[in-house]
Amino acid sequence: MNILVCIKQVPAKDAPLAIAGNWIKESDIGFEMNEPDSYALEEALRLKEKHGGEVIVLSLGPERVKQTIKEALAKGADRGIHIADDNFAELDPLGAAKVLAAAIGKEKIDLVLTGLQSDDHGFGQTGVLLAALLNLPHATIIMQIDVQEGSSSGTTAPRLMKLKRELEAGWFQWIECPLPAVLSIQSGINKVRYATLKGIMAAKKKEIATVTREALGVSAESTQKIEKIYVPTKTKKTEFLTGPPKEVAAKLVEKLKFEARVI
Repeated sequence: MNILVCIKQVPAKDAPLAIAGNWIKESDIGFEMNEPDSYALEEALRLKEKHGGEVIVLSLGPERVKQTIKEALAKGADRGIHIADDNFAELDPLGAAKVLAAAIGKEKIDLVLTGLQSDDHGFGQTGVLLAALLNLPHATIIMQIDVQEGSSSGTTAPRLMKLKRELEAGWFQWIECPLPAVLSIQSGINKVRYATLKGIMAAKKKEIATVTREALGVSAESTQKIEKIYVPTKTKKTEFLTGPPKEVAAKLVEKLKFEARVI
């Protein structure tokens, strides 16, 4: 069972962020693996341990992204693919998905895993867009994956999955999904492992193939644009509502609905 995991390198959680134009200043901060993607990677490694096969990690970005790929290899992934693009931050979710899909299309993959969303932009669209571009079935907010064994051309190979999805208000849903497929993994699905010293040493011998976005034949045309990034202004304002209880209640509901926009 060959599994490809899309991982993203994002600013570290404790990094001091300074705004530069319509994005943050990246020159003086540290970077780390996107946390939701680390859960997707862990789930891929567990599926490999149970069903065999290969785990491939794929990441898009500048040269520094290779460090995150090496971290995934140290945890147990078999090989990595780096799509080199210094201007990747200019890509919108659809553009990024097109680049990833072009690279995935060159591999023989049974399952593609992504984190539910990224810690920087948080659009939560990559997995769904990938599935559409690859013309594969997909499911999101996955909390459990049970791969069913099936016969294919005289050999035993997994062909069907039973998936547990998280819904609203504490509800869950079980569905069946054929392979190959694309799944978006929910954070907390498992306990993420640490890279061992043995894994770190082994990662030095593992392959990281590099390909440019231009070589994949994907343009960088954007369908959406970030107009402005700013730090919210902290203000305090207290307003006393006076009058009969019914009148005060009506005023409160109106303010909650049209000013606070919480109901």
